[in-house]
Amino acid sequence: MSQQTWTAVDDYFNGLLVEEDGALLAAVADSEAAGLPPHQVAPNQGKLLNLLATLQGARTVLEIGTLGGYSTIWLARALPADGRLVTLEADEKCAAVAAANISRAGLDHVVDLRVGKALDSLARLAEEGRDPFDLVFIDADKPSNPAYLEWALKLTRPGSVIIGDNVVRAGAVTDPASADPHIQGVRRFTELIAEHPRLTATAIQTVGAKGHDGFALALVTR
Repeated sequence: MSQQTWTAVDDYFNGLLVEEDGALLAAVADSEAAGLPPHQVAPNQGKLLNLLATLQGARTVLEIGTLGGYSTIWLARALPADGRLVTLEADEKCAAVAAANISRAGLDHVVDLRVGKALDSLARLAEEGRDPFDLVFIDADKPSNPAYLEWALKLTRPGSVIIGDNVVRAGAVTDPASADPHIQGVRRFTELIAEHPRLTATAIQTVGAKGHDGFALALVTR
């Protein structure tokens, strides 16, 4: 199998099952025009996030890593009218592009975009004493994934869902001797999930337009 085949299969299913409207297409186009890295989720992955949030009955979502706001739009659209999505972005340029994309999608009333280092923003969220989040999507710098998981557990409740993206790294996650901090961050993240008494989880590897990767899905049990 080849990347060409994986992309063709994604295109086939996206054409049948995933409807990208003007706001989503423009979010990708404007992110590219601004020179942002093309790291946003694929359309079918965005739809999956939307479906998971819908199935969860989520009213509150925390996203760690906004980039250009593409996944933010998919997630925010799953929320009820009085729902709230807090998304964290460290890079001011990315945040500016995301803010414009979110506004064009008509989601300013739903999305709270916070700019700054995610670990600082997470600490402030905890200090605010807000209600637990129903779903957390972690898609930021992988070396910090273990710390993001610990914060996610502090900010959720039994029944909340935690999703970690890009955990396969084209299979490199299986190399315990890797000197790549991204690989080690993902490995420790997964080990912490496996060890944690409050979590039950699985991980799925995927192939598609974004290559060979995958995601971890964890349920907070208590």
